[in-house]
Amino acid sequence: MKVTVIGAGSVGFTRKLVRDILKVPALADTEFALHDINAQNLDMVAQLIGKDIAANRLPARITTSTDRRTALEGARYIICCVRIGGLEAFHHDIEVPLRYGVDQCVGDTICAGGLMYGMRTVPEILAFCRDIKAVAEPGAWFLNYANPMAMNTWAAIEHGGVAQTIGLCHGVQHGWRQIAEVLGAERPEDVAYVCSGINHQTWYVDLRWNGRKIGRDELLAAFERHPAISREEKVRIDVLRRFGVYSTESNGHLSEYLPWYRKRPDEINDWIDLSNWINGETGGYLRYCTEQRNWFETDFPRWLSEAGTPLQDYERSDEHCSHIIEALETGSVYRGHFNVRNDGLVTNLAPDCIVETPGFVDRFGLNMVAGIELPLACAATCSVSVNVQRMALKAAVEGDLDMLRLAMLHDPLVGAVCNPEEVWQMVDELLVAQAPWLPQFAWAIDDARKRMSRARTMTRASAGAARLSVRTVDELRSDRSDRSAAESPSSLTG
Repeated sequence: MKVTVIGAGSVGFTRKLVRDILKVPALADTEFALHDINAQNLDMVAQLIGKDIAANRLPARITTSTDRRTALEGARYIICCVRIGGLEAFHHDIEVPLRYGVDQCVGDTICAGGLMYGMRTVPEILAFCRDIKAVAEPGAWFLNYANPMAMNTWAAIEHGGVAQTIGLCHGVQHGWRQIAEVLGAERPEDVAYVCSGINHQTWYVDLRWNGRKIGRDELLAAFERHPAISREEKVRIDVLRRFGVYSTESNGHLSEYLPWYRKRPDEINDWIDLSNWINGETGGYLRYCTEQRNWFETDFPRWLSEAGTPLQDYERSDEHCSHIIEALETGSVYRGHFNVRNDGLVTNLAPDCIVETPGFVDRFGLNMVAGIELPLACAATCSVSVNVQRMALKAAVEGDLDMLRLAMLHDPLVGAVCNPEEVWQMVDELLVAQAPWLPQFAWAIDDARKRMSRARTMTRASAGAARLSVRTVDELRSDRSDRSAAESPSSLTG
């Protein structure tokens, strides 16, 4: 069996997915074909995984290639982990909208940054699909982790012709563990749940603790009395209070998908917490990614020296990927929440959109649960995003500038902050800044540049309402050392 990883230079994440697969005895002889356009990162991840395989005396094999077709030849499973444009393009996703008052925490799903991320990524997803159909094993599965999840999965299925595409995200699992914690469950497994919606706007529509149904009031009280989470998740808790259901997404993520919490700079800090970037920090994910890249490039020798530990000491993660492959290959049954075309799975969302909703995988493939109805407030919120995604997908596939502008105009947070003229100018500025990664808009760049030269809409220099500086590697090392000392057994006594 051959598993290809596209974007394998995502070193830590790729290694986790590979170790998850190797943890399954029936999959120990897998061939891993690693592909990335960054040869240096590709070599680093291959060294780490190669040492893991050798130390555990496994029959698995690794190949690496910067040529995508070579990596895809004969693959049965293709895992996509790409970030098109890297941190350079991501920087523009955050900084340009900020000049127009659009203050994002993550910027990878919708909002201004997420839409531009889709413009860069969808053409590449379609290129991946062409290669999969040409050289991969017939009926190969395309397992997509890349954001913007819904748009990329929609593109692969509807425009790429790879029907066996599943979008994978870990937000559902993370939120479930959080719910179990605030309820005081002894084990997360004691809390059963059904989630449904769209990626990053998925909702826990049914919760059972040891078989007992948990309602809004009980859950809200549990969150409000938790000493840390009540401070960190103010947006999610407020939405729970008003909608009656809890969202899968972190405070920072959710705050930028809605029009209410980040539109007034002087109120943003009322809704976020700066103890962790994911709680709502301006440009938080960009800062985190930048720090992690710098940290890894500096500390790779230490990572390599520590690689090769026994897999028996490694706890398999709850990332869906290895569990799906195990189910398809061995016939074991795996239940998860997957991103697929709707077609009646969620009755009050559009049939053509991509939903994140429960399903089961076994030897016969992916079997989804149909007929779920979302609470009306959740469906309304999701439907707004679906229509933004639909316009953005058309723009990305066809290079349609009018559709890109309209998608940006209808985005909940952008529309809450910007007037139409500002949106049009912001799109021009983003096109010019990201021209190297937008081949479908090559025809529009010169005109956008000319419009920018005579722009009348004034932008405003802004550091954002809640911006923190990128830490140096030495500062990161010191912070981690301090945290380790604070959490050591000796410091917790007395």
